[in-house]
Amino acid sequence: MAAIGRFQKNGEIFHAKVVEDSLYRLRDDLFGSPSFEKKPISRKGSKTLVPVTPSKIICVGLNYADHARETGKELPKEPLIWFKAPTSLLADGGKIEIPFPQHRTDFEAELCIVIGRKTRNVSPTQAARCILGYTASQDISDRTIQRAESQWARAKSFDTFTPLGPFIETQIDPANLTIQLFQNGQLRQNSNTSQMIFKPAELVSFISTNLTLLPGDVILTGTPSGIGQIQSGDKLEVRIQGIAPLVNQVK
Repeated sequence: MAAIGRFQKNGEIFHAKVVEDSLYRLRDDLFGSPSFEKKPISRKGSKTLVPVTPSKIICVGLNYADHARETGKELPKEPLIWFKAPTSLLADGGKIEIPFPQHRTDFEAELCIVIGRKTRNVSPTQAARCILGYTASQDISDRTIQRAESQWARAKSFDTFTPLGPFIETQIDPANLTIQLFQNGQLRQNSNTSQMIFKPAELVSFISTNLTLLPGDVILTGTPSGIGQIQSGDKLEVRIQGIAPLVNQVK
C-alpha cells in the first residue's frame, strides 16, 4: 500500500494511496483488505486532512533515552501513558493556536503508530500485525499548566495541540529512523527511533493489556531530546526518515 492519506475534494472526503502528485482512491475499507482504483486523480485542488479519525489518542512519556537524560529523570520501568482529546488533532498545513501566550508552550516531535485492527491482550509479536502504519506527529504542550497539575491531559489537549500526518506509511520499519524537528529552518531535535526505550510493538502490546485499541486509534510514541518553546509566527517541521514531512505554522 505504501503512503495513504485522507483528502477532501469537491465536497467529498476519501482515503487514497499517494504516488507523487496522483491519488488512487480507496475502493473499500481502509482497515479491512483495502484495494485502490487503478485510474489516478490529480492531487491538485484537494485538501489534506488528518489521515485517520481516532476514538482516542494515547501518548507515551519519557520513551527516549536521550530525552530522559536531558530531563534528569530515571528511565521508566514500564510505559507511562495518558490520553489527549481527539479534538486536539490538526492536519498538515494547519495553524497551531497558543491559548495562553503568557505560558510556556513547547514543541515535541513524535513518531505516531496507527492501529489497523481491534486489539486486546496481544503479545509484542502479535501487536506488530495490528499496526496499519506510521505517521509524523507533535505533542504540543503547555508547560505552565503541565507543571502545575498532576494530570497532563489539559496541558496537552487544547485544540490544534496534536498535529498529525500528512500520510500513513504502511511499509516502513520503525526500528532505526532519523527523527528531527526544524523550527524556522533551524534544527532543534535530532535523534533516532533506536533511542526508544519501549519499541512500537511493545507499546501496542502493553496498552492492549489495559484497554482495547480500535482501528484508527493512534499512539504517540514519545519525543527525543531537544524540546523547545514555540512562538507566534513559527514554522515547525517534523521530518522522520521515510515519512512525508509534517509542516505547521504557529498562529
